Amino acid sequence: MEMKIKNKGQATLFQSKRLEILTKTTPQMIYSMYVPLIIAMLCYSLFTLRLEWYSVLGYYAGGMFFWTFFEYLIHRFVFHHHSEDPQMQKFMYTAHGVHHEFPRDKERLFMPPVPSLILASLIFSGFYFILHVNAFMFFPGFLTGYLIYGSMHYAIHAMAPPFKFMKAWWRYHHLHHYQSPEKGFGVSSPMWDHIFGTVPSYRGKFDNPEEG
Repeated sequence: MEMKIKNKGQATLFQSKRLEILTKTTPQMIYSMYVPLIIAMLCYSLFTLRLEWYSVLGYYAGGMFFWTFFEYLIHRFVFHHHSEDPQMQKFMYTAHGVHHEFPRDKERLFMPPVPSLILASLIFSGFYFILHVNAFMFFPGFLTGYLIYGSMHYAIHAMAPPFKFMKAWWRYHHLHHYQSPEKGFGVSSPMWDHIFGTVPSYRGKFDNPEEG
């Protein structure tokens, strides 16, 4: 069953007002959580662990690059996972489907704080298990990649492109929402779409969200 896209309004996910509040956030809230954490981990790497600055820079850049791959994988194989199980369908709608039904809902363009912090803790634990103390350099880069992605995602859905050269970036993600949801999984970078053959093709006119 094809989902009707609504460019206005907001879904109600829970009858409980307290639970409903936990499904929403703002960019400022997410920045206030993660920017201090990024700075603290980098300072810990440099001044407590006394790691070389070039190691910190290298792992930080590696974390940012790895984010683009993680973003592609989770968007394609988790958020767009198809299941016949009603409970799984409900979970996937809450996690991502609601965003496709209401793509211009500004309060659901970032992952809410509680699930975001839980997921971040699990990911950091995985990095630490593999990288040991190097995770304190790698994870800040990963988080920076997430903030860049989230900021771009918010801008694409919440405003018109501020510069003409950005129109192609906006169109690329709108193709994912309004024409080819099975393609175009990269938001911060289309690189992995090119590598894995999931670049959406432009098929004439598609619904312009600015007209919704």
